[in-house]
Amino acid sequence: MTEQVIVSPGAMLGSVVQSPMVKAFLAGSFSGTCSTILFQPLDLLKTKIQTQQGNNTSMLRMTRSIMTTEKIGGLWRGLAPSIVRTVPGVGIYFSAMHAMKTNFCNGKPSSMASIAIGVSARCIAGSIMIPATVIKVRCESGMFQYRGIREAFKKIYGKEGLKGLTSGILPTLFRDAPFSGLYLMLYQNLKTGSTWMTPLTGDSSLHFICGITAGCLASVITHPADVIKTSMQLSSTKTTIWKTTVGIYQGSGMGGFMTGLAPRMLRRSLMASLAWTVYEKAMKNIGIK
Repeated sequence: MTEQVIVSPGAMLGSVVQSPMVKAFLAGSFSGTCSTILFQPLDLLKTKIQTQQGNNTSMLRMTRSIMTTEKIGGLWRGLAPSIVRTVPGVGIYFSAMHAMKTNFCNGKPSSMASIAIGVSARCIAGSIMIPATVIKVRCESGMFQYRGIREAFKKIYGKEGLKGLTSGILPTLFRDAPFSGLYLMLYQNLKTGSTWMTPLTGDSSLHFICGITAGCLASVITHPADVIKTSMQLSSTKTTIWKTTVGIYQGSGMGGFMTGLAPRMLRRSLMASLAWTVYEKAMKNIGIK
């Protein structure tokens, strides 16, 4: 007679939560929530500046304009779709990255392996979350009057179909995948090369400094793809990467591909460094590191 083993739902849930990938997802989602709420105004400013190609609008001027017309709350417009996109997106990114680092590199990737892992993890997360990215950009721009995420989804899908919800996916991946690959490589190398500073700064401060430095360098390199992506996602008509690129160049010259660099570099470097600092701390506290 065989003995029947009954596993309670609580025990199953406990074993799932104890999984390193789930812990990495939760740590990444928590870090993504903190950084998204704090730095949403910088993302909004970047999008608004890029919608006004050729007007040479500065960060301060755009901030004053938003504060005048919409008060301080206007700087957090598009926060809901940003959270819907970023929180699970960052969780997926960190859990995929953790799985690849653990399974392929025993937790210690080389520089080239860091680039490959960062690119792969970002492609997975970016492809899954592209509809939320399109909705976020359109809500931030102020060019589309949506009363919520659900209405935005219905209107975009109803008018433009799946093509509209995945608009700009290639430039999004061309921006995010190299950024993540470069960022992970730079961050790991900076962190390894500056361990002598740990007694002076402490772990968290050192991670934050390495994160900001890596974020600034990676942002500058990948910014042209961000300008093209935003332009494509704000277009309600069918367009291509080539057509959009030519349009930006004809309208603003080479400088047009650096439009909105300041708020994006500030946001991406601060957001990534905070996300990694919180992630590293969370992973250490839950027993992964």
